[in-house]
Amino acid sequence: MSSLEKIYKDKVAPELSKEFSYTSVMQIPSIKCVSLNMGLGEGSQNNKIIQDSVRDLSLIAGQRAVVTRAKKSIAAFKLREGMPVGCRVSLRGDRMWAFLEKLLTIALPRVRDFRGVPDRGFDGRGNYTLGIKEHTIFPEIEIDRIEKAVGMNISVITTAQTDKEGKMLLKLLGMPFKK
Repeated sequence: MSSLEKIYKDKVAPELSKEFSYTSVMQIPSIKCVSLNMGLGEGSQNNKIIQDSVRDLSLIAGQRAVVTRAKKSIAAFKLREGMPVGCRVSLRGDRMWAFLEKLLTIALPRVRDFRGVPDRGFDGRGNYTLGIKEHTIFPEIEIDRIEKAVGMNISVITTAQTDKEGKMLLKLLGMPFKK
């Protein structure tokens, strides 16, 4: 059990239960999964970018990344159906907690001029998505081997019903929202 999971069980869940006055333990919001996604538009022309991104995302997540492919052809983007356009990975259980802990304690503080993450990334159902401009903020990435720094989206899927519950859950876990 990671320390972040222990914090959730010992401090966050009772605090949420008290704040929103839940009648059942099953009503308390928790994190279901964390989804990491890299969109690589120019990867359809250059296969090495796709391979490097899959390797990097697998290192970051600790789990093999899957290549995502175009669903339909778009002539303006020189894109045909089935061409690789990105990679993704979904984390659950221990890997999810380990990744969240690494994101909150190591990666986000390494962002230059970091003042917190925006709180406008909620979707109305308590799930939060965060965009990162460079994947090099993670300690597993060797900057010498990187040809091109790529951005990524991190989606935290929760069992919360509202954005207020989701924000409170993430804030209590240590997500540094802007003031």
